[in-house]
Amino acid sequence: MITVNTPGKHDYTALTKQQLIADFKVVVADAEALIQATAAQGGEVLANARTKATQSLNLAKEKMAEAQAALSAKTQVAADATDEYVRAHPWEAVGMAAAAGLLVGLILARR
Repeated sequence: MITVNTPGKHDYTALTKQQLIADFKVVVADAEALIQATAAQGGEVLANARTKATQSLNLAKEKMAEAQAALSAKTQVAADATDEYVRAHPWEAVGMAAAAGLLVGLILARR
């Protein structure tokens, strides 16, 4: 798949899972604050809506915690694999790092 970056637009493909998790936590916290703010309001319909929203938020929190744990586990596996490769092939790793630095330097120099 080819992604075209247009000037002035956000590249949403660059968002990481960790950023999405953090953003979702903010939304959940805001929703909890809204539920607590309406707790003093009366009415059976509003009470039922609060109960349903609270249940949905609790379920979303559980799923987000599971996703965060899975992401942490995958990140640890990738870090361990990278560490193992660098320890087994130190000069190749240095060469790759130097090539990446050269590429970044060339890109920055063009601007």
